[in-house]
Amino acid sequence: MQQKVRFQIEGMTCQACASRIEKVLNKKDFVESAGVNFASEEAQVTFDDSKTSAADIAKIIEKTGYGAKEKTEDALPQPEEAAHVSWRLWLLLAINIPFLIGMAGMMIGRHDWMIPPVWQFVLASVVQLWLAVPFYKSAWASIKGGLANMDVLVTIGTVSIYLYSVYMLFFSPHAAHGMAHVYFEVGVMVIGFVSLGKFLEHRTKKSSLNSLGLLLKLTPTQVNVQRDGEWKQLPIDQVQIGDLIRANHGERIAADGIIESGSGWADESHLTGESNPEEKKAGGKVLAGALMTEGSVVYRATQLGSQTLLGDMMNALSEAQGSKAPIARVADKAAAVFVPVVVGIALLTFIATWLVKGDWTVALMHAVAVLVIACPCALGLATPAAIMVGMGKAVKHGIWFKDAAAMEEAAHVDAVVLDKTGTLTEGRPQVAAVYCVADGGFDEDALYRIAAAVEQNAAHPLARAIVSAAQARGLEIPAAQNAQTVVGAGITAEVEGVGLVKAGKAEFAELTLPKFSDGVWDIASIVAVSVDNKPIGAFALADALKADTAEAIGRLKKHGINVYIMSGDNQGTVEYVAKQLGIAHAFGNMSPRDKAAEVQKLKATGKTVAMVGDGINDAPALAAANVSFAMKGGADVAEHTASATLMQHSVNQLADALLVSQATLKNIKQNLFFAFFYNILGIPLAALGFLNPVIAGAAMAASSVSVLSNALRLKRVNIE
Repeated sequence: MQQKVRFQIEGMTCQACASRIEKVLNKKDFVESAGVNFASEEAQVTFDDSKTSAADIAKIIEKTGYGAKEKTEDALPQPEEAAHVSWRLWLLLAINIPFLIGMAGMMIGRHDWMIPPVWQFVLASVVQLWLAVPFYKSAWASIKGGLANMDVLVTIGTVSIYLYSVYMLFFSPHAAHGMAHVYFEVGVMVIGFVSLGKFLEHRTKKSSLNSLGLLLKLTPTQVNVQRDGEWKQLPIDQVQIGDLIRANHGERIAADGIIESGSGWADESHLTGESNPEEKKAGGKVLAGALMTEGSVVYRATQLGSQTLLGDMMNALSEAQGSKAPIARVADKAAAVFVPVVVGIALLTFIATWLVKGDWTVALMHAVAVLVIACPCALGLATPAAIMVGMGKAVKHGIWFKDAAAMEEAAHVDAVVLDKTGTLTEGRPQVAAVYCVADGGFDEDALYRIAAAVEQNAAHPLARAIVSAAQARGLEIPAAQNAQTVVGAGITAEVEGVGLVKAGKAEFAELTLPKFSDGVWDIASIVAVSVDNKPIGAFALADALKADTAEAIGRLKKHGINVYIMSGDNQGTVEYVAKQLGIAHAFGNMSPRDKAAEVQKLKATGKTVAMVGDGINDAPALAAANVSFAMKGGADVAEHTASATLMQHSVNQLADALLVSQATLKNIKQNLFFAFFYNILGIPLAALGFLNPVIAGAAMAASSVSVLSNALRLKRVNIE
């Protein structure tokens, strides 16, 4: 049986490390697929659990030289520890200071600012023989694994320049005359700059890129719980299902639950993307992480930790951020051959420069610059960094993508297929128009009162809609006696002070409707009313459009996305809704099979199709589309089939999802361009001697941070 497991990986230094783990795992016959995300430092492995176990896979990863810790769905993702500057980095930076001063002096002709060569040797030896040991270990483990990483380049470059300087200082013919040219500062400063760059990269990946840390802060650490009849302040991990918990104004809800008493308003935007607070009162639901903006409630915990909606979202986000987008294969292929190619270029640079310049010292400096300027990290971070930020931005808008592939595919969508009921409309009938017979003797308010008096005895959705409309008008509804239902026709009752009232189909109330100019009468459900067998009026009830539907359709069309309606309702009703929204393509009387077939036809014309639905009947079309969106709280099969879930029943969230995806893909392409351009430009400049190794080391350290900084711009992208 196939099983999927996720591991947190420790010890990776660049994309080559991630590629090596993937290569080792994918060679195993019991592994169906394995992907390693360098930015999230996570591996996702699908394997045959009849042949191996998660623990065995962890051991395989550990044999490649990395740590592997299984991540379980039962537990919430754990907060990352804040990245602190280690003593090793502090010492490295301190040793760099005298060399930085010396180099600054040489730039202005003050060679006396550089410390004596012997002291340079002492400090450089501390760095190369002690502080640089982690680089050597990583490089050796990488070479043993058969795929060289960035640390191989740094090791070859800095050790070469260190050994050369040692030779020149102690063994060259010029050493006795104090005229030896040494370059100890190169190795020290390259190690220093690269280490600083790694720290900045690590801090950015662990804090700024990942939205999980912000979500974790939504759950309070201490809560007011009723125990033994008293309110006690307890840690969140001591709360049990069934406990009564109190949340006051300004406090966050600790668990999903049902309100027992109290009332107020709660901000649930962290889950739904909806900024307007929700009113909360006895009998209603509260969700973990919600902020009480007004009032105070006592609620009974029904779900805790990973079982809450917040916990489910965090695990879903963690898994999605750890997945790999198809576009990442470009960087993966480049990273697989990157280091060997760079070593080859450095060797050719050394030989060519020596032959041309006749100076092997210059040749060595050029070769080291080539080794140090090359950066596979920027390539490895280009895609996953943008995906992580994009996923976090989507979640803030109430959109849960299942994986990175779904987000990438959503960025290409140019055709959207929408179900009507529950997607474009509210999914419940409302009074859309009212007709009063000219000589019927009753005005509109009276018609509402009389109809509601009879319909309050019925359970039909149309009846409830009329009663609700009358109550919304603030009308007093009279009593009705002897209510009787005529199956398939309507209902009758005696209304005090009025007479025998019938409400139902037009023929049941003996009403002949005139021809209306308002098209809603042609597509609506009709409830006619008569008093003592004399018709007095009628109601047209239709499923009203959601308040933001028109705006959402406008946004989609503005961005060049074609919109199609496919519904099981009759063609006239679907066309009426389409006309209201300015949608040119409307299909009615569609069975689930018809919807799926029409989606396939659109794909055959070259369209990238997104399908949106919330019902069981939408599942085949959701599965047929390139990318699909289900409404949260709809049919389970729809949510399971869909590529992403929309927390609000709103097409506006669909527009948000597509635009966030487009912005993310654009950011990925920018990152990849920068990473490739950096190496394509930097390596030749280093080979030709335009970059010395120190500047090359600083540039290499800055390249990864630049890619991460560009990815972080996604947080500020406007998706209107």
